[in-house]
Amino acid sequence: MQYVSTRGQAPARSFSDILLAGLAEDGGLFMPESWPHFTASEWREMRALPYAELAARVMAPFTAGSIDHKTLLDLCRSAYANFDHAAIVPLVQIEDGLFVQELFHGPTLAFKDMAMQLLGRLFDHVLTERDERVTIVGATSGDTGSAAIEACKGRERLSVVILHPEGRTSDVQRRQMTTVPDANITNLAVQGTFDDCQDLVKAMFADAPFRNDMRLSAVNSINWARIAAQIPYYVAAALSLGAPDREVSFAVPTGNFGNILAAWVARKMGLPVKRLCVGSNRNDILTRFLNANDMTTHAVVPSLSPSMDIQVSSNFERLLFEFLDRDSDACATLMTDFRKTGKMAVPERVWSSIHELFSGVALDDEATTTEIRRVHNESQYLADPHTIIGVTAGRKFRQPGIPMVAMATAHPAKFPDAMRAATGILPALPPSLADLFDREERFRVVPNSLDVVEDAVRSGVLNNTR
Repeated sequence: MQYVSTRGQAPARSFSDILLAGLAEDGGLFMPESWPHFTASEWREMRALPYAELAARVMAPFTAGSIDHKTLLDLCRSAYANFDHAAIVPLVQIEDGLFVQELFHGPTLAFKDMAMQLLGRLFDHVLTERDERVTIVGATSGDTGSAAIEACKGRERLSVVILHPEGRTSDVQRRQMTTVPDANITNLAVQGTFDDCQDLVKAMFADAPFRNDMRLSAVNSINWARIAAQIPYYVAAALSLGAPDREVSFAVPTGNFGNILAAWVARKMGLPVKRLCVGSNRNDILTRFLNANDMTTHAVVPSLSPSMDIQVSSNFERLLFEFLDRDSDACATLMTDFRKTGKMAVPERVWSSIHELFSGVALDDEATTTEIRRVHNESQYLADPHTIIGVTAGRKFRQPGIPMVAMATAHPAKFPDAMRAATGILPALPPSLADLFDREERFRVVPNSLDVVEDAVRSGVLNNTR
């Protein structure tokens, strides 16, 4: 399998190459040169597989030519061995025709573990083969950072620098990142928004001398390996509910568009997905686009669901590239103009094609609290402020006879204040995190300045390699 850039000015690369590169040199995102496809009989054969084996089977076409199937299977088995639920991604029915798939049973209690636990092992495998080391830089709106740190801490071939927006994550989310003492971990609290953090990461990749000197790589969902590792849980849910002999729909609380993009990729691979529903909070750019072709950025507003406090959804570029019939010049022009003007003029025919498959729902904080309370009262299910937005989108767009699966993206204990305000219940952290608020924090507050952040990255890497 070879990979091409959405902006067309980077050479085709193998899976191992794009794993380490993260972002393409032309500023684009890597996409598979062609889409693998499974037949109905092949989907049926996967129904009885344990999750790790299913993940390896689904991902194998994307790693072909770089990582053999046995190695990939071993890495998957290792990645999911430390999850605290035997099913890894259990399905829970909360209403007639409406399910949640719990993706938060990994070590940091968020869906990011599903990809990150495998990603850390993929990095280790490829870097060991090549006798190389890299510096991972990532931006987080809440959960990506802790998942990346947990997956990569202590790995001698990796230095990890995570940027988070100061004061814009929950206390649990921040402490999960900043209390990890390993020498290869550096945390930077940026005085700005998540979009600022994401822009700084992209700017570091665009600074060719710095990128090469630091040997930068990425763990944000700009890295295709993240998307590939998220596809299997959609397959697992669909097969459990009757696929390929029955259609299924998915509802996903979405900020950076990577999670729901993985569901769309599963559909491209032949999984019978009827509808994809996006859940947004007050930062509703994706919902506005899907409902009215309005891709206009507004100021990022803090919310009860901080992981979705995003206005520039990086992975939308991948979807746009595909719906532009892979016209990389057109994609590059739209993305460049969008970053200059804050508005994207998506052609009507392209928007209409996307609108046929995708729907959007947005909830403000008051509605989020109301829905958490309603679902708990009616179904005795505690959904965190992100998950509940997906559940609400799923309720709105479910169709008779077609199961709707909302993705439960975080454990409610990560957002104790919101849960207590909505239900009066304070969910307990699991025993492994019971002392989280007693641990010492280590992070540095930095301004929204590329020069300062690059200096901090150099300092962090230097301290790790001494």
